[in-house]
Amino acid sequence: MNRLLIVANDNTTSLRIGLELEQGGLFHATMTSNLTEAASRGTNGAGQYDAVLIVGSPATHNLAGMCGRVRQFWSNCPIVVLTHAADEATIVTTLDAGAADVILAPHRSAELRARLQAHIRAHANSAGVSFQIGPYLFHPATRVLRHVTTGASLRLTYKETEVLKYLNRSNGHAVARLTLLRDVWGYKEGADSYTVESHIYRLRRKLEADPARPRFLVNDAGGYALVSAPPRPWPPARAQAGMQLAG
Repeated sequence: MNRLLIVANDNTTSLRIGLELEQGGLFHATMTSNLTEAASRGTNGAGQYDAVLIVGSPATHNLAGMCGRVRQFWSNCPIVVLTHAADEATIVTTLDAGAADVILAPHRSAELRARLQAHIRAHANSAGVSFQIGPYLFHPATRVLRHVTTGASLRLTYKETEVLKYLNRSNGHAVARLTLLRDVWGYKEGADSYTVESHIYRLRRKLEADPARPRFLVNDAGGYALVSAPPRPWPPARAQAGMQLAG
């Protein structure tokens, strides 16, 4: 199931679109009505999203500015903008600000779901996607860890890669074992968490200089977290003003 954050200008709109996208069981939507509320979901540990959907109007919102501010906080997932009556210049500036796509309303629910899924797949499999874990640069598309100093490389299994991708999306916050079991392995509640622990053990043997005293893939709050890069601060000093979508 894809985790989707919806940032809309009112709760009614975000709820309606969220319910549409959740039909069929492909998405779990978290709805917010402004960027401040959306950001709090990243800083309080609920920042694991596969995509962000911004819903706004060029007549009342700076779509490019909104997209840029979301990109500053969620740099590891695609951003899609759904808007009414955007002209070519607005679409171009919004894409330049980091949006993966601009979709014009009125939209068709099935098409919106399909396009969101396509962007999530493309982003996850992009050869250009990488992030640093301690002394390693990780390329999920090739499942390779490459030491930034020596150039030495390690190849991960598919599930090891999925675990690191999931933890990376949490922006340094802890992810519970049962959450990993559910979202990475598809296990139902009550499943044995030894599967997760064994994968964490093998990952630490590859990542850590001393696996018994991990520095990067750590135990935290009954789960695990990647801590090589701290969460991005919110809001940036230059973006204190104008955080609300409306107005």
